[in-house]
Amino acid sequence: MRILMLSQFYPPIIGGEEQHVRALSTELVARGHDVTVVTLWHQGLAEFELDQGVRVYRVRSSMQRMPWLFSNSKRCYAPPFPDPEITLALRRVIVQERPEIVHAHNWLVYSFLPLKVWSGVRLIVTLHNNNLVCAKLTLLYHNALCEGPGFTKCLGCATQYYGLVKGIPTVLSNWVMSLVERGAVDMFLPVSQAVALGCHLVGSQLPFQVIPNFIPDDISTLQGDLKPYLAQLPDEDYLLFVGALGHLKGVDVLLRAYAGLTHAPPLVLIGHEMPDWSVMAVDCPRNVFVLRDWPRYAVMEAWHRSMMALIPTVGPDSCPTVAMEAMTMGKPIVASRGGGLIDLVTDGETGFLVQPGDATALQQAIERLLAHPDLRSRMGQAALRKVMAFQASTVVPRIEHIYEQV
Repeated sequence: MRILMLSQFYPPIIGGEEQHVRALSTELVARGHDVTVVTLWHQGLAEFELDQGVRVYRVRSSMQRMPWLFSNSKRCYAPPFPDPEITLALRRVIVQERPEIVHAHNWLVYSFLPLKVWSGVRLIVTLHNNNLVCAKLTLLYHNALCEGPGFTKCLGCATQYYGLVKGIPTVLSNWVMSLVERGAVDMFLPVSQAVALGCHLVGSQLPFQVIPNFIPDDISTLQGDLKPYLAQLPDEDYLLFVGALGHLKGVDVLLRAYAGLTHAPPLVLIGHEMPDWSVMAVDCPRNVFVLRDWPRYAVMEAWHRSMMALIPTVGPDSCPTVAMEAMTMGKPIVASRGGGLIDLVTDGETGFLVQPGDATALQQAIERLLAHPDLRSRMGQAALRKVMAFQASTVVPRIEHIYEQV
């Protein structure tokens, strides 16, 4: 089958969503499918390359001509409306590659929607977050779980988040384009039941199936030059967080919890900086190691050497692959109770779930695991057993079946 993946970012730009798209694409190629990826071009990256049999096209967007729109020039996001240059580039790729399925993963799908009827392909959209109903993607309102969208409510919330110039157009365009998307998509694939509920798919007439993120079966054996990365890690045992360094992932909550620990091992943070990290970094406790933009093979080795995984997200984290990575390396997890994490972490069995934003509860859960090495070991072994349900050999055949269905 000929499949065209749409993802605004793709490795070497690193993140859970990007890793998912790459893993799915290479796994499908290994299973005999013909896979092309269209992603956004960024400075220093090739416009076309072959990645383990996957043809990767990096296309330019009109929005990239206005760099002041983006707080991070290394991550120029797809806009919540059809971008003319992206749409034209997609048309050229479709003519050349002749896909049967377009599988989109974020707002880049909006630039494809004007081509849907012309192309004659079937459209599948994996929902990695709540972008179908929330212009911020997070489903958070005043730092708490939003009870539901409202037009003036969303305008105020997005304006506060993006600023006046970007906030109003983002809400308006996402509202219009999500209506178009609902009518054009042949199958939605929310990555967790929490996303299906958050995007109002449950109880609707829209076609959807919950398909979780996954990790490659051989992820624990990834190869690469580890020496420059391992030299940055502490020599002794350490606690580990992997993810975006910002409030949404609960890094500020984690730092407060860590500051309350006595005789604690080092805390390692691996990820890319969000705009609010500079504020958090001012009060960063001693013995915290901040490591930026590691490749996945190095992250896996960091999990292997760690004591436990910390996932203190304050938002409804959809289905974090970092939890699966830690489980694959036999590590217990202390995570927030919410979103897709409740599907991944069994409280009291593979780790502990705590109330989002509660630094005291997070601190107490960490202290309990630090005080009981045997408990860490038991929970790590339980995590190893549970993660088998989230391996590629289990999940990808379900996606193939959906391709055949549509």
